[in-house]
Amino acid sequence: MGKVISIVNQKGGVGKTTTSVNLSASLGVLEKKILLIDADPQANATSSLGVNLHDEKTTKTFYEVLENTTLIKDSILSTDSPNLDIIPSSIDLVGAEIELVNVNDREKMLSNQINLVKSDYDFIFIDCPPSLGLITINCLSASDSIIIPIQCEYFALEGLGKLMNTIRQIQNHHNNELCIEGLLLTMYDSRLRLSNNVIEEVKMHFGNIVFDTIIQRNVRLSEASGYGKSIIKYDANCRGAINYLNLAKEFINKNLNKIQTQNGF
Repeated sequence: MGKVISIVNQKGGVGKTTTSVNLSASLGVLEKKILLIDADPQANATSSLGVNLHDEKTTKTFYEVLENTTLIKDSILSTDSPNLDIIPSSIDLVGAEIELVNVNDREKMLSNQINLVKSDYDFIFIDCPPSLGLITINCLSASDSIIIPIQCEYFALEGLGKLMNTIRQIQNHHNNELCIEGLLLTMYDSRLRLSNNVIEEVKMHFGNIVFDTIIQRNVRLSEASGYGKSIIKYDANCRGAINYLNLAKEFINKNLNKIQTQNGF
């Protein structure tokens, strides 16, 4: 049974989509079967993997899945990255929150669909929108854990308290098994004292739930998404690719250790 992980932060520009795409692609290269769900109306994860939103194959998107007008299996597309499938997003998602307001059990719409494909994948990642609205609540309700990217810049921790409150509410009312997979430090620049200060502050507040791997600022990461490729396909030898491969290995080891602990090893 696959594990579902939401990558979430209500702040934009923290490396959420970059992490969704490149962690998924890195795990695929490491021979894990991955599904990436693009739940952001901006559809940046979709375009970052070279999926053409105007292609006739992309008529069934995350919007139709959330609205329950199509089966989740019918919206899955393969990508040119090894072992990586995607459910594309669309601009139609902008109106989804209003449309779902009066629907019964609206917070569980996505959860019911994801359960149909969980067994087909090792990990399912959800690229959440940069907000704490109904779409994000659906994503968190359907998830086993979350990864929170935090940029190594001023105001990095701003809004994190509100996100933590939302997570607690989800745990109390919709998904009591939801846990934090880890906090991921992104956009690190070793030349800046501020970046080092943010790392110290985050590790002081959150301790062992912070990933050891830090994603360094790298122009190749931005270029890759512009060309519709993961960093692994674009430049596997650059610093950004090495960072995300290291993160993927740390992620696998972390989950392996959890399974062994649960089984009493």
